[in-house]
Amino acid sequence: MKNAQEAHEAQQHICFDSERVSDSRTAIITAHEVAVRLGNRTIWRGGTFNIGSGEFVTIVGPNGAGKSTLLRLLLGLLLPSEGRIEVFGQAPRRGNSLIGYVPQRRTLDPDLMVRARDFVAMGIDGHKWGIPLPFVSKQHHRTLVQEVLDAVGATAYADRAIGRLSGGEQQRLLLAQALLGQPRLLLLDEPLASLDLRNQHAIAQLVARVARERKIAVLLVSHDVNPLLPFTERVLYVAQGQIAIGKPDEIITSEHLTHMYDAPIEVMRDSRGRVLVFGLESTIPESGGRDKSGPYRLAINRVDSVD
Repeated sequence: MKNAQEAHEAQQHICFDSERVSDSRTAIITAHEVAVRLGNRTIWRGGTFNIGSGEFVTIVGPNGAGKSTLLRLLLGLLLPSEGRIEVFGQAPRRGNSLIGYVPQRRTLDPDLMVRARDFVAMGIDGHKWGIPLPFVSKQHHRTLVQEVLDAVGATAYADRAIGRLSGGEQQRLLLAQALLGQPRLLLLDEPLASLDLRNQHAIAQLVARVARERKIAVLLVSHDVNPLLPFTERVLYVAQGQIAIGKPDEIITSEHLTHMYDAPIEVMRDSRGRVLVFGLESTIPESGGRDKSGPYRLAINRVDSVD
């Protein structure tokens, strides 16, 4: 076990990139020594990082590490226990129109007969569910909805019942709904979950394209970084009560993960460039289960997809 000085040096070592914003872009999120506690449990501490405008950042880490907790902080749904966090120069607040949020997708009843375009419109249609945009005509509503449907490539099935659509198609509609308010920051919580590999790549590519075209910053939570490696600029790794941020090849390394977990970790890449992480079962909690002789999925790889 490391002594206090060694632990401090290790923490500094893995967070060397925390203050850097890619390409000198303006920081839209700043966090300094942020800690989060729920009851008597500290989820993570020492969170210090900046996120730049238009930047694509993937948030990865084991189950229960506090990835979605970070999104709740940014949405103003949770207050930090220590430190300071700002979004667009202010403390996070509920209902910030500059933020688009895509929650974790849940399986919809196949008998749900709401049209896809009506589902998207719920994001602005106050007399149904959402908060109405002031002084916006119904015609402008329809135009806004059509614009975001076009942006995510969902026009072809916009008049079909949402319950009859595939998981990938439903995910496109959730993204469209989040784009209605013309946000400058997109927060996506596990948008690739429960999708096959083809749809994972398609949704990752779509998010990257939309963000680039609209100059939107993206924070995307995922258990598997591999479909996102062609698009993500940095990864924010949450584990063992710590946060490390940097380029994928700086953070997802044997050296850095060994520091974070205080246990021997080996990172390898297969012939397709996918990341595989190997570790000690006794020191790394993993809820997904695995062959004890094989590599951990460890929120980075998807070893069950390796041929």
